[in-house]
Amino acid sequence: MSPLCAALLALSLTAPAPKSAAATDDWPQWRGPNRDGHSPSTGLLKSWPADGPKVLWKSDKLGAGYGSVAVAGDKLVVLGAEDDKEGTKEFALCLNPADGKQVWRTPIETASGKYLYQWGSGPRSTPTIDGDFVYVLGAKGDLLCLKLGDGKPVWAKNLVTDLGGGVPTWGYSESVLIDGDRLICTPGGQKGTIASLDKRTGDVRWRSTDLRDPAGYSSVVITDAGGTKQYVTQTMQSVCSVRADDGKLLWRKADIGYRIAVIPTPVIYQDYVFVTAGYQAGCELLKLSKDGDGVKADKVYTGKAIANHHGGVIRVGEHIYGHCELANHWVCLPFLKSKDGEEPKPEWTSKKLEKGSITYADGLLFCYGERTGDLAAIEATPKDWKEVGRLKLPEKSKLERRMGQIWPHPVVAHGKLWLRDHEMLFCFDLTGK
Repeated sequence: MSPLCAALLALSLTAPAPKSAAATDDWPQWRGPNRDGHSPSTGLLKSWPADGPKVLWKSDKLGAGYGSVAVAGDKLVVLGAEDDKEGTKEFALCLNPADGKQVWRTPIETASGKYLYQWGSGPRSTPTIDGDFVYVLGAKGDLLCLKLGDGKPVWAKNLVTDLGGGVPTWGYSESVLIDGDRLICTPGGQKGTIASLDKRTGDVRWRSTDLRDPAGYSSVVITDAGGTKQYVTQTMQSVCSVRADDGKLLWRKADIGYRIAVIPTPVIYQDYVFVTAGYQAGCELLKLSKDGDGVKADKVYTGKAIANHHGGVIRVGEHIYGHCELANHWVCLPFLKSKDGEEPKPEWTSKKLEKGSITYADGLLFCYGERTGDLAAIEATPKDWKEVGRLKLPEKSKLERRMGQIWPHPVVAHGKLWLRDHEMLFCFDLTGK
C-alpha cells in the first residue's frame, strides 16, 4: 500500500462522517447541538389542536431510565436498564427516529450490584453522538464508545476503577462532551475532577490535578471567554473552569451554598456564566475576563430568583427561563440587568404548570411536568406565560407509579418532539403536516 493510500485509510477510520443537509436538524447530545437547550428545528406549529400534536409512534422497549434521547440522522440512541437477580443490567438502545423500530441494542457491562431501588430507575445520562460513533455513560461510571451503525463496542473504561473517580450518591449523571478528538468527562476525586480522554481509544490525555472536587450531576460546557478556551461545570462544591489544553484550573467559585445535589448545566452567554442549583442554593451570574495568561471570574450577583433542582434553565435573548423550586413557580429572569450587584427582578412568574424540565425550539419553550407528564408549549417572551398548546402523555409506564417523578428532558429535532417518562418514549409531530 502506498503512503498516500495508507494515510487516506487512517483518516477514514478517525474522521466523522460528513453530515447531510437533514442532519443539521439533529439533537446529537445532552441539551442539543450547542448544549444550551436550543433546537435548530423551525416551521413548528404555533397553535396546537385541543388534544395536542399527533402521536407518530411510541416505544416501550427503553427499560428504566432518566436520560433523554440523542438523535442524529436515522439513528436515535437512549440508555435504559433492567433489574434481575444478579443486579441492574444497563444497555444502550438505538431506534429509527422515523418509526421507533429497534436498530440495535448493546448491553453495558455494568459494575456489579443492584442500584435500581436505592437510586431510582436506571441510568441518568444522555448519549453523545459524534460522526460514526456514540458515547454512553452508565450510572456506575461505565463509559463506552460504540459504533453508531451497529452498536458494537470500540472501547470501554470505568470512571472509578480506571480513572480513580467516586460515584456520586445518586449515580453518575453527566453526559460526556466530545470536543474535536477529546472526550471530556467528570470522574471526580483526588486524581482530578475532570478528565480529557482520546475519543478514539479512551486513553487519558490529562486530569485537572489542581481541581479535585467530587463529581456532581452537571455536564461540562465550552467557552472562549477571556480569550482562553475552557471547560466549565458545576461539581458538588463549586462552579469551576479548567483550561482546555491541559486541564489547569482557571477559576473556582462557591458563593451560592451548594448542598445535597448540584445538577443543572451552566449557561454560557458572551463572557457570562449563569449557574443555578436546588436545595435552596439559588443562582449566580459571573463575568469572565482575561487575567494575565489565565481567566478570572467576577461575581455580578447571587440571588434566589431561580433555584433550579434538575429541569435546567434556558437562555433566550437576554432572559433566563426555568422553574424555581424555592417559590414553586416558573420564572422569566432578565439575567444581565443587574444594578450595583443586586439580583434583577423577574419579568413574570407562573404556577400554571408543576415543576419540570425545559427545552427551546422555534420561538417556543417546551415545559415538561415531572409528576403528571403534562407538557405546555409557551411563547419565549418576557411579556407573560403565553401558552400555544398543551398535551398529556397518552399513557405511562408501570415504573411511573413506583418511581414517581419524570425527569428526562424534552427533545425537539427533525420537526418532532420526543418525551420519555421511564420505560416509554413517545414521538409527536410538531409540524402538522
